[in-house]
Amino acid sequence: MINKESIQNIIETARIEEVIGDYISLKKRGVNLLGLCPFHTEKTPSFTVSPTKGIYKCFGCGKSGNAVNFLMEHEHLSYPDALRYLAKKYFIEIEEDKEKPSSFQSQAENEKESMLHLTSFAQQFFTKTLLETPEGKAVGLSYFKERGFDEKTIDKFQLGYSPQAWDGLTASAIENGYQKEYLIQTGLSIQKEDRFYDRFRERVIFPIHNISGRVIAFGGRTLSTEKTIPKYVNSPESPIYHKSNVLYGIFFAKSAIIAQNNCYLVEGYTDVISLNMVGIENVVASSGTSLTVEQIRLIRRYTPNITILYDGDAAGIKASFRGIDMILEEGMNVKIVLFPNGEDPDSFARKKRPLEVRDFIKQQASDFITFKTKLLTAETANDPIKKANLIKEIVGSIAIIPDEIIRSVYIRECSAAMKMQELTLINELNKLRRNKSLKKSAEIAEDQEISTGTEYFPQENYEIEEDNTKNLENEIISFLLNSGKEKINVGLTDENGQTNEEEIFLAVYIIDELKKDDIRFQDPILQQILDEYEIKIKEGMVPDAKYFINHSNREMSSAIIDIESNNSQHQLANWNKHRIMVVKEEDDLIKSMLKKIIKLKLSIVSKMINKIMEDMKKQTTDDELQRSQQEYMKLKNLQKHYAETLSIIVLK
Repeated sequence: MINKESIQNIIETARIEEVIGDYISLKKRGVNLLGLCPFHTEKTPSFTVSPTKGIYKCFGCGKSGNAVNFLMEHEHLSYPDALRYLAKKYFIEIEEDKEKPSSFQSQAENEKESMLHLTSFAQQFFTKTLLETPEGKAVGLSYFKERGFDEKTIDKFQLGYSPQAWDGLTASAIENGYQKEYLIQTGLSIQKEDRFYDRFRERVIFPIHNISGRVIAFGGRTLSTEKTIPKYVNSPESPIYHKSNVLYGIFFAKSAIIAQNNCYLVEGYTDVISLNMVGIENVVASSGTSLTVEQIRLIRRYTPNITILYDGDAAGIKASFRGIDMILEEGMNVKIVLFPNGEDPDSFARKKRPLEVRDFIKQQASDFITFKTKLLTAETANDPIKKANLIKEIVGSIAIIPDEIIRSVYIRECSAAMKMQELTLINELNKLRRNKSLKKSAEIAEDQEISTGTEYFPQENYEIEEDNTKNLENEIISFLLNSGKEKINVGLTDENGQTNEEEIFLAVYIIDELKKDDIRFQDPILQQILDEYEIKIKEGMVPDAKYFINHSNREMSSAIIDIESNNSQHQLANWNKHRIMVVKEEDDLIKSMLKKIIKLKLSIVSKMINKIMEDMKKQTTDDELQRSQQEYMKLKNLQKHYAETLSIIVLK
């Protein structure tokens, strides 16, 4: 178990903008950073990161937290594992209160974590076999060296080799305490009756990493020339690996993608590795699968620009046109590079000098209209029908682009390239978009009819007034956390009736005022925060927002993060530093805070009065009624007192 000092060191050292910046592209927006939320699909950024507060908040889906919470949510890590991830990132040595458990089962807190431990073990086994065994060196390592992969590259991508033995990995994993169940689920082993054998037997291994760098799957290439043996074998779908959501090389490429503001997309593992060796690191692969929307959106976290690198296979390129349309539909910019016939990024990079490869890609990159026109024009020569169909296909691709300005630019380019009147193309585009809109509306209406059995009518939107009590409680907590350390002068009366001014923390004054009438917060979590705040005050500590943001109680942490994200009007931390004069309705802090506290008390008492009145309607005995009437009068007097203090007339 990680000790408190280590936890505190990790939390204080971790910079939230750096942690989240490893996963998504963040842009400066005032004092905060803005990006596309990784927890839900969005095209307009609503994910805000506050470096000064150490928190994030998505105003689209509502997700919020600190650096630790982000890793727990995004990577499905336990709290200790999230801390260990940060410790590794920032080179912090962790001290444990107790000895680490020796068995794997005791370390794994859930099934997914168990599988991730297993895939990490498998990667180490494959790499060790490649580098340290005679078979691995003779077969696997010699193959990689033939392809020009140096030791640095092999180490970076954690390449490996699976031995010829039927159960080399399986036997080793079981011997080290890993469960057969997880070997089967991750696809590392295959079971036939009572026998287990390795899926990747006698293959060179390409580990597949998730966005945080953990191994989640493998690709294995055979070195056999027998046609009956499949060239590549990949891990099957599992609880930790969903191939439609994964891009090979994304962990190694994400920083370069952000820096270059562009992502190169290739087909295979070796394409990624060979381009890395010539200095092109912002490259990922779809690993032989058709490009998916999830993969496109994964790239979009880091950049809106994709450059697809195709080999010279025209048939394969035509089959991938759907992928280009999907990229355009997500509002991204796409360019295409076509390598010479018979070449792919891997072979081209191995034959040419690094500078030649980079220059070729830069010079050959073209927009999809130029690319499509150039590729298909030969097929339309002297055939007006085929040419018309080509134009319709290109306009169809333009029509799905969400940005109107970009559509207009592409229409102009298409008009020039295909020697067609721009107005004709615009009319075709508008027709396509109109038909798509009508189809979508019809589908919505049909879905409504199926689900409700009635005709579809748009629902009216009604605004519901927020509970003022909740707002006031949030404001008071925010004030405490951000301004509690401010010093104020208050008059205190001694035993002799003498009044003396004394300097105290604003927090002490607020706590005392809240306790005067023994009224508690309606929100139990906020009351819990207030109770702990009071305890810390008595211990000589004035907690700030960061204390609760990094609190081990997730409910308390989330409540404060939401307050801090939505309410910053009372933050006074830098007033004195910057000599800022703040003009408010109130003249000073005490009056401002006292007014809010009294408003809160008035709101809570009014609710209590309403509840008593409802209870009195149901009471049947005189004793019950009498007690309720007494409580009612007491609360009414309090209500009157609060109202008079605020110069408010209560009508009920």
